[in-house]
Amino acid sequence: MSNTNTLLINEIFYSIQGESLTAGEPTIFIRLAGCPLRCSYCDTSYAFKGGKELSFESIISKISNYNTSFITVTGGEPLAQKNCYSFLNLLSPKFSVSLETSNAYPIKDVNKNITIILDVKTPRSNESNSNIETNYAYLKNNDQIKFVICDKTDYDWSVDYIQKHRLVEKCKILFSPSYDEMSPTELADLILSDGLQVRLQIQLHKVLWGDERGK
Repeated sequence: MSNTNTLLINEIFYSIQGESLTAGEPTIFIRLAGCPLRCSYCDTSYAFKGGKELSFESIISKISNYNTSFITVTGGEPLAQKNCYSFLNLLSPKFSVSLETSNAYPIKDVNKNITIILDVKTPRSNESNSNIETNYAYLKNNDQIKFVICDKTDYDWSVDYIQKHRLVEKCKILFSPSYDEMSPTELADLILSDGLQVRLQIQLHKVLWGDERGK
């Protein structure tokens, strides 16, 4: 990128938040292009390459057209672009901002007013070796940890992982069944059977629109 005040953007769109603790809220999504990970269940592989370089001012201008204070910065992997940190600083005073990021990049320097949704990678993702365990020390009470669960093996691994790293003490934990891989009902039954302190998360946007892009 040409300067420190631009980002490579895949798309900007307005939709209903389908995940996290603000599910159901009308939200502006800023999807950054590029991601070094190749998760088996990825549903945004179109964001791996390409994108349009936009200035911070241009991005702010585009999002000002929507009547909501909720913004989600996502990807791809947004923290793969170094300019993302300063962009989050710019958004922070004006909006309620969440950052959807894998656990493959340090979160230490993310603005403390940003809600982090940290995607811990399970074995079936094929990226569990990318998890940065030191990240958990920087999580805030209002942050969220997400596990995408593909099968019972992923579930058992996640339960052990939560206990090992005492994640329940950090922030809210979300268990999300991988779309078309694990039954939400099966996951719900497992959560109840084991008495887990986690929140079942179903991708609301996919219930509403399927895999339609920009939704």
